[in-house]
Amino acid sequence: MKNMVFINPSGVHVHMLELSALRKNMGKAAFILMLCFGCTFLCRAEVKLPALISNGIVLQRDQPIVVWGTADKEEPVEVSFMRKKYKTTADIDGNWKVTLPPVKAGGPYIMTINDIEINDILIGDVWLCSGQSNMELPIRRVLDLYADEVKDYANPMIRYIKTPTAYSYHEPQSDVPSVTWMPLTPDYVFSYSALCYFFARDLYEKIKVPIGIINSSVGGSPIESWISEEGLKAFPHYIHDRDLHRSDAYIRNAAKLDWERRSLWNQIVYKEDRGLHEKPAWYESAFDDTNWEKTDLNNKDWSIDGLSFVNGTFWFRKDFVLDGSLTGTDAILRLGCITDADSVFINGVFVGTTSYQYPPRIYTVPKDLLKQGRNNITIRLFSYSGRAEFVDDKPYKLIVRDHEIDLSEEWKYKPGVRMPAYQGVPTTQQKPTGFYNGMIAPLENLAFTGVIWYQGESNAERYHEYSDLLSSLIDDWRGLFKKPELPFFIVQLPNFMKQSLSPSDGHWANMRESQRKVVATVPNTGLIVTIDLGEWNDIHPLNKKDIGLRLSLQAQKMVYGRNVTADGPVYQSMEIQDNRIVLSFKDGTDDLIWSDQLKGFAIAGKDRVFKWANAKTEGSKVIVWNDEIAEPLRVRYAWADNPGELNFRNKAGLPASPFEGE
Repeated sequence: MKNMVFINPSGVHVHMLELSALRKNMGKAAFILMLCFGCTFLCRAEVKLPALISNGIVLQRDQPIVVWGTADKEEPVEVSFMRKKYKTTADIDGNWKVTLPPVKAGGPYIMTINDIEINDILIGDVWLCSGQSNMELPIRRVLDLYADEVKDYANPMIRYIKTPTAYSYHEPQSDVPSVTWMPLTPDYVFSYSALCYFFARDLYEKIKVPIGIINSSVGGSPIESWISEEGLKAFPHYIHDRDLHRSDAYIRNAAKLDWERRSLWNQIVYKEDRGLHEKPAWYESAFDDTNWEKTDLNNKDWSIDGLSFVNGTFWFRKDFVLDGSLTGTDAILRLGCITDADSVFINGVFVGTTSYQYPPRIYTVPKDLLKQGRNNITIRLFSYSGRAEFVDDKPYKLIVRDHEIDLSEEWKYKPGVRMPAYQGVPTTQQKPTGFYNGMIAPLENLAFTGVIWYQGESNAERYHEYSDLLSSLIDDWRGLFKKPELPFFIVQLPNFMKQSLSPSDGHWANMRESQRKVVATVPNTGLIVTIDLGEWNDIHPLNKKDIGLRLSLQAQKMVYGRNVTADGPVYQSMEIQDNRIVLSFKDGTDDLIWSDQLKGFAIAGKDRVFKWANAKTEGSKVIVWNDEIAEPLRVRYAWADNPGELNFRNKAGLPASPFEGE
């Protein structure tokens, strides 16, 4: 009894043993009144709002505004907004919803819901962005290209939310974990998705309306994880895959097993790695690496034993000489990209680490670490599975003031410990319906101007079903948001991997065609072509600005009705004339840049074997031929995982999408 607590109207904690003393000092009626009033205060229902309805929110203009939440059953709820009040009552399950009339763009406004006050509300255009890692990629990862323009720009009329990763295989969820609306200011800009940043920034400059971005994306996620159970009815094998993961106990056990395997692997590596335990340690300046093997960062022979990839740890050391004039200042160490992970030391002092292969290695070297004369860099490289490497054509250098020291040549190396490949358990977080239930369904009551979808890398090997899956996703989300013509913009996969020297038929080429066909057949969709914006050695190309600008063009044309050219040449049809194929393109995209040597075209005859072809523009047409093929039947353009340099554009400067015609 003595630990029970009563909360009186003033908020003072009163223990139950003190109540008798209170009663002695006041009349019976007053005591009962105080007790009842306190209980009323204690039991009063608290209205709760979803995480997205919070300070700084951007609400969609010119569409009904839905405000919703929970409370005790039959609890009165009053919403006050723009000098008007709207009342409702929570239902027997405690849910309530109020629909406000459409509002023109503007703000900031204040909204109150009972005792809750939501401040700094803007009314504008809200965009839902989704997909995998290239949609997630933050602005801090692309500062090599855009540092100056990012640091000099702020715009509180642009707001951004990244919904936390959440999934469920049981049912659609009603809310997302706690989030914060972030205005585009120096305090928040580095958390913005780079693609979302450049899209929103350009679009705002064109339409001068507040922009809200909700980014619900997860790196590595396949498309089926973003589709509802209803949307996957035509794909029963995905529903069965989902059913295999409906056991919460299995999910917990799988996560625990993965953690234990990784922990044990790392424990053994730490215990057995000679580089850590020999005296002096291999990262110390005093260590003598005279007898180590030599290599350079373009050579990968060290990562294979002739038959198998070698996993575990490798140590790399390099000495360099620094002039005294370059000391006494911070330096930047650039180590490209490394598969899989690394820890880096300068003159025996740890300066940075990266735990997986994709991020660029950019480490700050404090000014007191570098010295005149001989200096040392040591890299401890972790190889978990597959082939370890320093990725080609990336920067490997030390930058001191305006001076650059090339680090790509002549390193010494030695294995630290050899390990079996780390065998992780299959992921349980990216199964069908999971992210739809956890990250899309909770947005149901919001209104959107449009959707931007950048995904496909994880489905490239299953390109044959992607058109149907993407079409299903579009229908699915349009149904959820009760907007059957909701605009969808699809970012097509860029060029990636080594250039093809002969006509080829890779997975990424076929995936691009699947994406193109969806846009050609599903109304109110647009394709953002990126075949010229990729990097052969990086699945996360840095040039997100041009993608954002092309997205903005699509939105300006489709959503806002502006008279702009938003597409490069859009393939429409082909006609065979003798031994030549004549290609036609969609009106409005066919103002072609003249060229008598177009690159990237290939044709095939009855044998279906493609050969490189000559191609040239003639007015609004393209003529394609190969003198060795007398009866051409099929044509392809830019049909390869990485087709190399291309020059087929219209006068708007926009590239044509890869395509296949027959």
